[in-house]
Amino acid sequence: MSTSVLSLTDVNLTLDGNAGPVKILQGITLEVQKGESLALVGPSGSGKSSLLMLMGGLERATGGAITCLGQDLTAMNEDRLARFRRDHMGVVFQSFHLIPTMTALENVATPLELAGVPDPMARAAEELEAVGLGHRGGHYPGQMSGGEQQRVALARAVATRPAILLADEPTGNLDGANGEAVIKLLFDLRDRHGATLIMVTHAPDLARRCDRQLRLTDGRIALSERAA
Repeated sequence: MSTSVLSLTDVNLTLDGNAGPVKILQGITLEVQKGESLALVGPSGSGKSSLLMLMGGLERATGGAITCLGQDLTAMNEDRLARFRRDHMGVVFQSFHLIPTMTALENVATPLELAGVPDPMARAAEELEAVGLGHRGGHYPGQMSGGEQQRVALARAVATRPAILLADEPTGNLDGANGEAVIKLLFDLRDRHGATLIMVTHAPDLARRCDRQLRLTDGRIALSERAA
C-alpha cells in the first residue's frame, strides 16, 4: 500500500508585484508518495520553483493546505519550519549555496552538527566518499569545479538521511558530463537512503527518469504523467 509523504490541497501563492498582486500558483492539489521520484516541468515562469519552495516550507502559501509527513506546514512558524527541514528534508539548489569559508568536509558536516548527529565529521567523510570526493574534503569551494561543488551540495543534502530530497535545477549550471554524473548521483543517493525525490528541471531526459512528471502552465497543473 502506497503512503503519501506530501499532500497539497487547493494551494495558492499570490505575491505583491509593482502593478498589484501576481498569482504565481492557483489551485494546486497533489499527493507525493513515499519513495517516488517526481519531476516538475514546464516553461519558465510557470511556477515550478515556487511550488518546490512551498513543498520545502521555504515559501508560504497564501491559500490552501500543505501536509508533509503528517505535519501541517502551513501552521508552522519560521523556527518550526527550519527545524522540520533540518530533520526531514534535503535541499539542492542550482547555485550550490556552499559556505565559501568552510572546507567541503565542514560544509557537509554543518547540518549534521545542527541536527546533533554523533561524530558528524565521520558521517560527512562517508557522504563525500559516496559522491567520489573523499580526497577533496580539505578543499574550499573556490578550489573546486562547478561539478565538484554540486556534488558537495548533494552530499550535504543527503547527509542527514532526509525523508524528502528537493532539487531545483540541479544540473542547470553544469556541462553535459558533469550534469550526467550529478543525475546518476541523485538517483543513487535516493535509492541508497530510500528518500522521496522531487526536482525542478528543464532537461527532458532527466524528467523521463522520474516515476512521474508534473507539468505546470501559468501556475496550474496542466498534466500529471507517469513513466511508461
